[in-house]
Amino acid sequence: MGQSPPSAAYNDEELGLPFLQGKAEFGALRPMPVKWCTDVKRVAEADDILVSVRAPVGPTNLSPTRCCIGRGLAALRPLGGLANRFLLYQIRAREHELERLGHGVTFKAIRQKELTSWPTLIAPLPEQHRIVARIESLFARLDEGIAALKRAEAILERYRASVLKAAVEGRLTEQWRRENRPAETGAELLARILVERRKRWDEEQLAKFAAKGRKPPKNWKAKYEEPVAPDTGRLPELPEGWCWTTVDQVTASMRNGRSVRSRPGGFPVLRLSAITGGALDDQDSKDGDWEQEEAEPFRVRPSDFLVSRGNGSLDLVGRGSLASNGTREVAFPDTMIRLSFASGRLVDARFVVAVWNSQLVRRQIVGSARTSAGIYKISQQDLRHVHLPIPPAREQARIVDSLWISEKAESRHLDRLEYSIRTASVLRQSILKRAFEGGLVPQNPADEPASVLLERVRAARKRSTRRAKPSRQRRSRVP
Repeated sequence: MGQSPPSAAYNDEELGLPFLQGKAEFGALRPMPVKWCTDVKRVAEADDILVSVRAPVGPTNLSPTRCCIGRGLAALRPLGGLANRFLLYQIRAREHELERLGHGVTFKAIRQKELTSWPTLIAPLPEQHRIVARIESLFARLDEGIAALKRAEAILERYRASVLKAAVEGRLTEQWRRENRPAETGAELLARILVERRKRWDEEQLAKFAAKGRKPPKNWKAKYEEPVAPDTGRLPELPEGWCWTTVDQVTASMRNGRSVRSRPGGFPVLRLSAITGGALDDQDSKDGDWEQEEAEPFRVRPSDFLVSRGNGSLDLVGRGSLASNGTREVAFPDTMIRLSFASGRLVDARFVVAVWNSQLVRRQIVGSARTSAGIYKISQQDLRHVHLPIPPAREQARIVDSLWISEKAESRHLDRLEYSIRTASVLRQSILKRAFEGGLVPQNPADEPASVLLERVRAARKRSTRRAKPSRQRRSRVP
């Protein structure tokens, strides 16, 4: 059983022996050490079977070399010539049995007595080697299949990105555009959007004056701030009928959310993980420490576009999700920015979502993001300057429909790939189960009986125990 050395003996400079603490360092077959130790208490030798004995109980690996093991591990070393991989795969086949022996409330753990008294199957030694060879041959074929499935997943992701790029650049609807001349260009549509944006601002200002019982002053319209216009100098050329715009031009307002502590029974507020890059997951929320009236200014409305203000991952900062018409009553937190479009009739929010996930927008957001204390952040001002292409309205709808059809097909393929990968995992366990039921390889009557092998194991164990007794508590110090 492992034992933790003094923490002062840990290092990451590869001084002393590799130090393994538990399952966190495990790989498919062998662990990857991340710490070393110069004051060693318990040692595992190369190819010892490492068993996780706490949080969780049961997972196994083979020791890559001589190493120090902490309290989360035990090292098993077969005696009498037993094939160590035969025992390793047997533990993996029956891991659920070992896990059930674990005890504890905070986390499960297993004691040395429970581990050493666990009943183990012994086959004739030649049969052990045949079983191990057959298991590893079948596992190798499974690994090849899984690798092929993973490659197919990567190809599918690249295909999805290429379709989205074609949509944003106008190539996806190139043939459709030749056959369907627009009644209104993107530039003309943008002009109408800007008029609608101004009209909406005027109405909101008049409503504020009316709510206060005041007449608007003569110069109240002069306070309207014209939105940021696109700087097209460095932007690529767009298809005929398209034009460039900015997020500022097509949005009526932006608002940061509010930080709210948790309180059971309070008005719900979204978690940052509710932003998925597609539809908003309005079920991913917590109960906030506020009432509905207090949360009302931050309540999510249908067609709100919520953007991540900050994230520890640069790839996730600035990701956005669209609230659907059936969004439940929920508010958004300070980790998000809400974008409200100038007019839902003129701006197809689904098209904006599609463009938002493209590399065109991602490059702009990543270039604007700033980091502080390991968190990448963007501001409303950053978002205002993000450039978007605007096709004619009918073409926007055509692009959205084409992407929807493509995504449905991609999702079906992806579901099948993921199902196949899960099936491979089940097959792996089935192979192990069959192996230790005696059904994976044929038996040979000429093999030495397992009972004779077991006598050698017992004799080897007695000799090992006599040698170990005088030095059981000895500590080795590694220079």
